[in-house]
Amino acid sequence: MISDATTPVSRRVRLILTIASWLVLLAGLGIGVLTLGSAAGIWFGAWDFRRGFDLLRIANDYGDLITWFGLAATLVIIAAALLWNTGNLVRLGSMAAAGTLIAGIAYAIPESFRPPEGVTYPPIHDISTDTNSPPEFVAVLPLRVNAANTVVYGGSQNMTPERLAQLTHEAYPDLIPRRYAEPVGAVFERALSAVDEMGWELVAADRDAGRIEATATTFWFRFKDDIVIVLSDAGNETVVNARSVSRVGTGDVGANALRLRKFFTLL
Repeated sequence: MISDATTPVSRRVRLILTIASWLVLLAGLGIGVLTLGSAAGIWFGAWDFRRGFDLLRIANDYGDLITWFGLAATLVIIAAALLWNTGNLVRLGSMAAAGTLIAGIAYAIPESFRPPEGVTYPPIHDISTDTNSPPEFVAVLPLRVNAANTVVYGGSQNMTPERLAQLTHEAYPDLIPRRYAEPVGAVFERALSAVDEMGWELVAADRDAGRIEATATTFWFRFKDDIVIVLSDAGNETVVNARSVSRVGTGDVGANALRLRKFFTLL
């Protein structure tokens, strides 16, 4: 039997459902704050990426549980509000649904950083199309004074140039020097346009040397990766090589390779 909203039973049920709705909403907001805070702290200089990763890991560990709990609670709250005619169905359902949605989004953000199922990436962060004579940085060097990673090819811990070249070829066989049947000047201008379209910060553009240097900043954790592009004249063709190196981290989860692929696609 459906109770009237003014009966003692209905009032008690209404109180219980109100508390449940608030719990779901607050739990969802809590996970949301952890997820946003993991990045916000880095943006405002409150902590480094390690603390950000720790906070994001917590959000990921509990986000799915709160999402499923919130979904089940939302359905129960709606059903109970209808059954006992508590009179506040829309408000209670909206609160619980909002908490569930926030928790789901907060869980999905760190999940989006995971590699696709079955895909693995080598523990490298320095990707070059020319592994025999990698393009060298010049203008970017002062910006990397405090960087954890070196720009010496294969110079990171537990790595050698030969090993880095092998891992690069195995993981990204498509990243090789590109040739264009156009003068260096024309390709250089297109390369500058591609850098601008990628949203990189242009550090230097030396037309005489055929070198472009830029810095890419990731959105979430504000990681800075540096890119150098070198163009050379090869008779009737222009050869373009590019290199992208992370300032921190052992592995880049394929980010530098993806960046170079997008650049060459635009080029």
